[in-house]
Amino acid sequence: MGQLPEAAVSPAFVVICGLPGTGKSYFCRRLAERLPFAVLESDALRKALFPSPGYSAEESSCLFRTCHLLIEELLRDGIPLILDATNLSERGRERLYHIASRLGARLIMVGVEAPPSLVRQRLRSRGQDNDPENRSDADWKVYQKMKVSAQRIRRNYFAVDTSRDISPVIDKIARAVER
Repeated sequence: MGQLPEAAVSPAFVVICGLPGTGKSYFCRRLAERLPFAVLESDALRKALFPSPGYSAEESSCLFRTCHLLIEELLRDGIPLILDATNLSERGRERLYHIASRLGARLIMVGVEAPPSLVRQRLRSRGQDNDPENRSDADWKVYQKMKVSAQRIRRNYFAVDTSRDISPVIDKIARAVER
């Protein structure tokens, strides 16, 4: 997570939602370049907890229990935070809504998407590049499997298509955080 930003009275809590390969981590990095945020990346945490991840239900349950504990601790300490994870189910997001509400964090939801043809291209090239910032093991089959279970975000959210210029959405989020 790197060096933590300064604490705030009512920290912003940005929850990123999107399928693998849509550009969630790229978006998070760009947003964190613009505003001081800690970034909690589920893919990196999974590999820290499970050096050879198997992606079982039990493993994922442990991962997200750990994520929720870290989120609570950071927000309680006033640390502005971005959660970089797929967050595809509304039931899973409800836990995040509750944490933000209980701790007085300013919840900002972001839905990240990209055209499937671009996602497929990105996922195909993942195995070929050695980008140290890419910690995901997801491929096209994982994308297709997860796409079926993705649920609409029921709260107001910022929609971003990473096949286009993401700067306008980052500007809007920056204004929302700075209010």
